[in-house]
Amino acid sequence: MRTYFNGTQRNFGFGFMRLPMIGEEVDIPQTRKMVDAFLNAGFNYFDTAHGYLNGKSELALRACLTSRYPRERYILTNKLSGNYFSRQEDIRPLFARQLEACGVEYFDFYLMHAQNAQRFQQYKEARAYETALELKAEGKIRHVGISFHDKAQVLDQILTEYPQIEAVQIQFNYVDYEDPKVESRKCYDVCRKHGKPVIVMEPVKGGSLVNLPAAAQGLLDSLQGGSNASYAIRFAAGFEGVMMVLSGMNTLDQVLDNVSFMRGFRPLSQEEQNVLQKVRAIFRNQERVPCTNCRYCTEVCPQGIPIPDWFACLNAKRQAEPWSPPATEHGPDACIGCGQCEKICPQELKVRELLTVAAEELNS
Repeated sequence: MRTYFNGTQRNFGFGFMRLPMIGEEVDIPQTRKMVDAFLNAGFNYFDTAHGYLNGKSELALRACLTSRYPRERYILTNKLSGNYFSRQEDIRPLFARQLEACGVEYFDFYLMHAQNAQRFQQYKEARAYETALELKAEGKIRHVGISFHDKAQVLDQILTEYPQIEAVQIQFNYVDYEDPKVESRKCYDVCRKHGKPVIVMEPVKGGSLVNLPAAAQGLLDSLQGGSNASYAIRFAAGFEGVMMVLSGMNTLDQVLDNVSFMRGFRPLSQEEQNVLQKVRAIFRNQERVPCTNCRYCTEVCPQGIPIPDWFACLNAKRQAEPWSPPATEHGPDACIGCGQCEKICPQELKVRELLTVAAEELNS
């Protein structure tokens, strides 16, 4: 596999899932500035998926990156998402549309998206892994991998059945590290057992580790060091075998901050590790909805409810923080209980129940 390390520098990737928006459209001029700053800082890894931003992420990549820079300047990862195919015959036409949307002739990495026990069976029945490996043999994919949301035992099964997998993308951050539901550490250990490079997603847990509760913020302020994001991203990047840490940046300031500490990467000190353990304990003792704002749920909600935005309001109210309702006519009480959101939620949240709670608490 191509080397993605440069000396002692840990590599850092740009996730195209949370881009700056103007209404329902990507802010292309702002995103171009962000891409330019990211590349000029010496980083070159970009991550997308067909459904991100309701299909606009791939098109934004073409407008901001692939149409403006030679192919050797960047590494591009895309994904095969389960809600876009039902049988093997659907996969190649979808893949061709993804190449066209991104404006490239091949992907450096192509991941089987959001694998869990149920989706793995779907992908096996449709021979999705076999099809991806065929596309690799044809030169249209450089490396085949997976992104994963389930227990470590399921990951071990997948990597055992498909040893051809070359990289694994997992949710990994200092709050989820020992979480019994996410099993970040255990999944990381499975990757190491199988010798698979790790790509980290959600290092700041959808922004939760940037917008901290007051008690946790006081602890990080005591370090008198970097930004909240810097501690979270450096935590993830400090583990052996971590090939890439992704950040879903949506402002130029975020890009500039993140590349500033990743250019000359240094692992967390023992003092910083100790503080993060205390922050982790605060999170465990709070009634926060562990939504990461991936917005997969909003893509399938027939009522158009901005579910992550309402959960953010609920979390803010529970912490006695200022909050205001999102600019939408679709409140949490508009839920019709279809359950489509729960089928696609990577965090396996009981979304319908939580929307009912949000409607009650936010109106009280």
